[in-house]
Amino acid sequence: MEEKKLYCAGGTVALRYAGEYLRDFCVPLARQAGQDVRAVLLDVPSFGPDRKLRMGGSVENLLVQLPPDILICGGNLEHPALDEYRKVDFLKDEGYLAQNAYITAECALEIALSYLPVTMRSCPVLVIGWGRIGKCLGRILQSMGADVTVAARKETDRAMCSALGCRAVDTAGMAEHLHKYRLILNTVPVKLLSGGQMAECHPDCVKIDLASKPGMEGESVIVARGLPGIHMPESSGRLIAETFVRLCGEEW
Repeated sequence: MEEKKLYCAGGTVALRYAGEYLRDFCVPLARQAGQDVRAVLLDVPSFGPDRKLRMGGSVENLLVQLPPDILICGGNLEHPALDEYRKVDFLKDEGYLAQNAYITAECALEIALSYLPVTMRSCPVLVIGWGRIGKCLGRILQSMGADVTVAARKETDRAMCSALGCRAVDTAGMAEHLHKYRLILNTVPVKLLSGGQMAECHPDCVKIDLASKPGMEGESVIVARGLPGIHMPESSGRLIAETFVRLCGEEW
């Protein structure tokens, strides 16, 4: 029986690391696209704003080199050219999203520490949002001894924050005390703080926006997206490889 092969069709450092880990996991890899390939692994996410592959070029040109029953793996795979193909979208998998959120949180704090003139211990920090990344930030910051306040819209989320030892405020009233924070980390993809409000921050406050759409205005805001693949590509690549093995082991 012909051996099934996976083709890693990506241009990021993270996908290169993913290929190395897949070899360790005994997944047979193809060196190039061809008819012997049974699955293709794209970058995660797979497409840029122009709907071109992140590795460059069009997905249509890649597909003509592959069998019609190929399994497409990657992230954000809603592309017209892929409508008739079998797909596994990692960015719809809760396991991948949770692990990626933790890597993102570590990356964000690595950036913060490179700018802060103080240690994290007892540092007053505001985390905006109590989603996956917010939860990971809260846990890591607490372990570092930071004085953590979480701004959350839902009363149930604020109650959980308090139960876990964080201060909790409603996002509607968080702007009243911006002056006391030395680090603000936003995870909410909705504009919650205007430039005027941000002007009330401590003069040495480090402000990092991790959301997919800006939540804070101001020239001093550090916009940080796609952090795992940039700052921790090996960890990102290992997660991609592990997710392929977990989700696609029986699919192809």
